[in-house]
Amino acid sequence: MSAPTSNAVNTAHPVDGSTTLRRNRRPVGRAQRNPWTSPASIVASVILVVAFLAALFPGLFTNSDPYAGTDVALLHPSSEHWFGTDAVGRDLYARVVYGARQSLLGALIAVAVGLVVGTLLGLLAGSLRGGVDSVIMRVVDVLLSIPGILLSLSIIIVLGFGSLQAAVAVGATSIATFARLARSQVITVAGSDYIEAAYGAGATPAQVMARHILPNSLTPVIALATLLFGSAILQLSILGFLGYGAPAPTPEWGLIIAEGRDFMATAWWLIILPGLAIVAVVVSANRLSQNFRAEA
Repeated sequence: MSAPTSNAVNTAHPVDGSTTLRRNRRPVGRAQRNPWTSPASIVASVILVVAFLAALFPGLFTNSDPYAGTDVALLHPSSEHWFGTDAVGRDLYARVVYGARQSLLGALIAVAVGLVVGTLLGLLAGSLRGGVDSVIMRVVDVLLSIPGILLSLSIIIVLGFGSLQAAVAVGATSIATFARLARSQVITVAGSDYIEAAYGAGATPAQVMARHILPNSLTPVIALATLLFGSAILQLSILGFLGYGAPAPTPEWGLIIAEGRDFMATAWWLIILPGLAIVAVVVSANRLSQNFRAEA
């Protein structure tokens, strides 16, 4: 008698039983696939740590002077000069190492400008709504309609040439993206039940914004900041390549590639090796940003 009863139960609730099994299996699968412990994430973390150490303590990675030339120009990569030498005999590896400070610091400044200004505008638009929201969003739409490189070049022309000006210009191109995301998060969080409960408990709008809305809205914004960090490095390298970044002979990744473009046919290492350094850092930053977005 027990067998028919078992069959009856199984046929009566086939979907519920399978759904329960699937629900029970999913958390286990996710726990086993932690993105931060994957080989790609570990390699990306190591590359970024090395890049930031090179930016902070370049003397740990090379004893060569990035400004001093040697007797041999356009020397092939060797055990003495890992990346070879450039057209005036400067050690290319030393210039790439010291160039990490200009590129990474500029990218951090750019992301900070976009994050702070954009998030502030998004908070104002999402919390005040009405006319303030309309004005801010129309400005954001205008900024989004302008290509990023064109907008950054326009800002540099106004501010002047230099590494700091280039970083501010690149950061300004991401203000609109941060503002839109922050506004959408604020509107979503502000409509939650616990926000209404906070107001019912006597909290002021400023207290609700500081204690509830802002902390619960920042996670996706921080994830976006990690994603735009790699993009900022690329944009700064483009501006440096075009001559709008750090002045020569400052070691900066985009400028280093620009200095070697005239010798691309005879000295491939002047372009390929600094380019690989940029690609490695940008890809690593994008890889880790995917982990942040998955958690957000």
